[in-house]
Amino acid sequence: MPIDAVVFDIGRVLIEWDPERFYDSRLGEAERMRLFREVDLLGMNEGLDRGEDFKSAVYDLAERHPAWADEIRQWHDSWLKMAYAEIPHSVRLLRNLRRAGVPVFALSNFGIGPFELASTVYPFFKEFDQAYVSGYLGTLKPEPEIYEHLERGSKVAPNRLLFTDDRPENIAAAAERGWNTHLFTTPDTLARRLVDEGLLSEEDAT
Repeated sequence: MPIDAVVFDIGRVLIEWDPERFYDSRLGEAERMRLFREVDLLGMNEGLDRGEDFKSAVYDLAERHPAWADEIRQWHDSWLKMAYAEIPHSVRLLRNLRRAGVPVFALSNFGIGPFELASTVYPFFKEFDQAYVSGYLGTLKPEPEIYEHLERGSKVAPNRLLFTDDRPENIAAAAERGWNTHLFTTPDTLARRLVDEGLLSEEDAT
């Protein structure tokens, strides 16, 4: 069955997203690990991904943990240093797919505030044919509702979609719905899959 559209996750597929790296550079690994044990930063970030206000959620958490308040606020104030670079080969693949006439969608767990901030820095955020972003939709991968949003909005049959994501649980949820999937590890392996599916030439996949 041919592929009609490609669906990209964003974090760790199209941009580097590494808060641990950021805090390691500030605190050292041992102190960063203590911070993450004592403060539920990842739980707070899940709330952002569900649509909570960016600054309020981070600063409210900082107020509840005064010993770590300065470091917690960095999740808001220095967020772009955590999402610190695009992954150039992945972005080339996205753009070459669009040039080849293949619709390209985003399906990402991403807060509203962070997504709008990143959109000012990474131009390709505005180049998707459609973007399905958890913060706006109020549902996260791997919950079925977010996949349903894309299926309804794109009007592409599940078995005509190819979805790449770095999280096995997100891939598994899509596969259960009949999507074609690719667990992202490197841009090179994704490029090979796109060539094998007949979506890009060898030249356009480099």
